[in-house]
Amino acid sequence: MSNDLSPTQSPTQLPGAHAPAGGALGVSPRPTAGTAPRPAPAPGTGTPSADPVPVDLPAHGALHSAVIDWFDDHARDLPWRRADAGAWSVMVSEFMLQQTPVSRVLPVHAEWMARWPRPADLAAEPAGEAVRAWGRLGYPRRALRLHAAATAIAQQHGGEVPRNHAELLALPGIGEYTAAAVASFAYGRRHIVLDTNVRRVFARAVTGVEYPPNATTAAERRLATALLPEDEGTAARWAAATMELGALVCAARSPQCGSCPVADRCAWRLAGSPPHDGPPRRGQTYAGTDRQVRGRLLAILRASRTPVPRAVLDTAWQEPVQRARALDGLLTDGLVERLPDDHYRLPA
Repeated sequence: MSNDLSPTQSPTQLPGAHAPAGGALGVSPRPTAGTAPRPAPAPGTGTPSADPVPVDLPAHGALHSAVIDWFDDHARDLPWRRADAGAWSVMVSEFMLQQTPVSRVLPVHAEWMARWPRPADLAAEPAGEAVRAWGRLGYPRRALRLHAAATAIAQQHGGEVPRNHAELLALPGIGEYTAAAVASFAYGRRHIVLDTNVRRVFARAVTGVEYPPNATTAAERRLATALLPEDEGTAARWAAATMELGALVCAARSPQCGSCPVADRCAWRLAGSPPHDGPPRRGQTYAGTDRQVRGRLLAILRASRTPVPRAVLDTAWQEPVQRARALDGLLTDGLVERLPDDHYRLPA
């Protein structure tokens, strides 16, 4: 998730920005006395490189304190945030939380951690068991990727989730966001962690627009780096706090601005909360799609401990062409295996 950005373009020059004079939330269009910014991250690394974004550090400190203090008072008590959770619990949660609400993840996460408390425990089981235990979280290829990551951790890292961002990124199924999230949330490392909630907070509070672009841009990465606290521990708390702020207060459809700790300096609010004027935001549909058909086919396979004949799978969906297409997709993705006698099973 990286795009090129002109080395002369600062976050306050983003299209549609409505930052007040001096820079919203302490992001300054030019260096100020006492400024000592860290360089922006190299594309795809989450680590510093050249071409810094000037930052007004005193204003920054007030912003960090406001958001982190709010987080200390309002953060949800989630199992992967607890002191005894461990890096593996954090990693499992990050895989599950991609495009899935916390309320649906909580029971499945608890089941996984009880059954597979260490990466090696999951790696010792067939990949199909990960798909079975994934249940109805959706996007089940995540289960295969998590199993592959657990196998690599068991074989290459002594069963311990790596601390180093580059080593995390090298694991199968781990992208830039997940590597940064695990390094930050599990080990307290200094990385930008840009999920949808964080991007929305920055879009409104700093850029002055209601929603961020549909895909993460290099400009957003540079802005996130400019806003990142210098102290490593504070940076990790900031990452978690901004994510929680976006989830609980700066929500997509009904932001609770009256409860926001930075409402008095939010560029979008100060501009009168202008409506979104970018590309249409299309919600994902499910009913009648191939995703729904795939889900029904997998539900039959998950419920059976023995291979399932094609005739039983045919009961999952009435329309034969779409059903066959969905089944072919599952086979291609490695989520289902076909046996010689036209029976099917989860991957062994």
